Amino acid sequence: MARLKETYQKEIVDAMTKKFGYKNVMQVPKLEKIVVNMGVGEAKENSKILDAAMAELAIITGQKPVATKAKHSIANFKLREGMAIGCKVTLRGEKMYEFLDRLVNLALPRVRDFRGVNPNAFDGRGNYALGIKEQLIFPEIEYDKVDKIRGMDVIVVTTAQTDEEARELLTQFGMPFKK
Repeated sequence: MARLKETYQKEIVDAMTKKFGYKNVMQVPKLEKIVVNMGVGEAKENSKILDAAMAELAIITGQKPVATKAKHSIANFKLREGMAIGCKVTLRGEKMYEFLDRLVNLALPRVRDFRGVNPNAFDGRGNYALGIKEQLIFPEIEYDKVDKIRGMDVIVVTTAQTDEEARELLTQFGMPFKK
């Protein structure tokens, strides 16, 4: 796991400097954080569902998740402001590199009919968003203990200024983009 950070500091910095012609090593984009978010709308009726989702997210990321609360009341959804409706984890440092390594090398290849991730899911400022339809692709989750299949969002925040720089950075980390 520590090899990913060491790899970044040597090979990726050299490749990015060569491609984009950076004058200083500090100009080279790097990963800032990874946010894993799981929206659990059914949690407003049953709080045990949220607890199960938080436990699964903790197993996947190796870090305790934080419950996210509704910002607004929406009568049509029977939702009140302040109700817990999801959970999220912000990964930084070694845990971030370890999670990215497991996502790219173990989890994504286990997706059925996987042809690569969408290369257009950048936000214009060098950040990448990835939606995962089921938590079962992670090897840490035991199929028998899952009560319901839930999806999650993985947002990779980089220091890149453009989408092209961020795409090259994630490609260097092994992110399998569609051709």
